[in-house]
Amino acid sequence: MEKIKSTNVVESMPSMSQASSSSIPAANDEVRVLGTREYKQAALCLAEAFKDDDVVMYFVKTGDRSKKWTAGDEWKLHVHIMECITYAHCLKGLVTVVGPNYDCVALWMPPGKNMDDFCTMLWSGLYGFNFKLSKEGRKRWFDEFLPLLHDTKLDVLGKEDNNSWYLVYIGTKPGSRGKGYAKAVIDYTSKQADVENRTCYLECSNTLNLKLYKRLGFEMVKKIHLNRGEKPVELDIMTRLPVARQLAGKTSKFVELAGGR
Repeated sequence: MEKIKSTNVVESMPSMSQASSSSIPAANDEVRVLGTREYKQAALCLAEAFKDDDVVMYFVKTGDRSKKWTAGDEWKLHVHIMECITYAHCLKGLVTVVGPNYDCVALWMPPGKNMDDFCTMLWSGLYGFNFKLSKEGRKRWFDEFLPLLHDTKLDVLGKEDNNSWYLVYIGTKPGSRGKGYAKAVIDYTSKQADVENRTCYLECSNTLNLKLYKRLGFEMVKKIHLNRGEKPVELDIMTRLPVARQLAGKTSKFVELAGGR
């Protein structure tokens, strides 16, 4: 999942190893890796980026809360969800940031990694979703969203499913957009994927971001929908082949065209 205004989101909850970093944001625009000490700042960036996103708010705005449930309560739950997901990625995934004030944050799940184990679920607070979400919110999260993402990723990637880089979330603060931050954090990890000859995968919840992803080498492969709300919520599934395979594909097409003349 993303919000570049923003992957898109989480494999069963879905997915480099954890790295520590300074708690003081860099003064320049270099991408850096975050550790657990900075998870709240990173989560707040994502919360601000996704506050109007239909997918992220799908578990918050469920319509089955009491009349005493306020917009302030919704915001607190939304921030809490982002904090839990971010902390889990600090533990088991890769969290990167760019900008002087946590302006753009990306959550990646590396090849062979996941955050489904009980300790990670407990330490990050993800297990607490059983109690924090409403009854309908739990159904949407546990029974619909997570299985759909898991099954779709497996269906699309096949044997590469456990061998890919998964861009789960990327978000840029509203006031920091248009500065190239999203491209910087995506390039940071996609270049590593190129070195490792691995595919990158994401779910896009905002059609405005599709052009950016395509410029960075992603291609749309499928659309999926969440259907428990008042209207279907759409997600675009995109993959990015490593550069070596992209070039091989272009060369193959050129040879085919040349041979057909």
